[in-house]
Amino acid sequence: MNHAWDFASVLANTDALLAGAGGTLRIFAICLVAGLALGLVVGLGRYARAWWLHLPATAFVEFFRNTPVLVQILWFYFALPILMPFEISPLAAASLGISLNSAAFSAEIYRGGIQSIERGQWDGARAIGMSWAQAMRRIILPQAIKRMMPALTNRAIEIFKMSTLASAVAYVELLQQAKLIASLNFNPIEAYTAVAVIFFVFLWPLVQLTYGLERRLRRDE
Repeated sequence: MNHAWDFASVLANTDALLAGAGGTLRIFAICLVAGLALGLVVGLGRYARAWWLHLPATAFVEFFRNTPVLVQILWFYFALPILMPFEISPLAAASLGISLNSAAFSAEIYRGGIQSIERGQWDGARAIGMSWAQAMRRIILPQAIKRMMPALTNRAIEIFKMSTLASAVAYVELLQQAKLIASLNFNPIEAYTAVAVIFFVFLWPLVQLTYGLERRLRRDE
């Protein structure tokens, strides 16, 4: 099959793609901050010995890691308003689904990073009179986060790509705008190719940063 490529109709809708890119960056920023911050809290709960912290954190991780993100987004958008006396916007529903799912995966990254720190670091902190919280904040977390940076950067990449799932609830982001352009101009190949290129331009530098962090960590070991 010979296809005559024609990106003129895509370029004619640059304003729609820019609006979609703005929406993608907006939901990415929200989910990145919320997912990593909540993930840290849950990860500390997973590491804690107290059952009243460990059990809820474990239940959170297991639930959100083992259910699809798309199902979570659709549940927040369609089911939550039935249970609660308020409407929820597409941005809020998509942000909740992606942020909570990312928090579950980030929590395991934090937990693994904390567990990688040698026990002697804890013993040394206790020897100079530090509490558990002081040792975690001043000694353990700074070292652990350094080791976790490549994994957290990969998590950021996944969050950026998951932003396309927000199109399921008609949130204005890149994929949603590409669907609109394709339906109006009958050019799905060009519309979706343009979106793929835009995502590549955004994500390629972040991937290279991940590689750089991994090389730097290997040199520091």
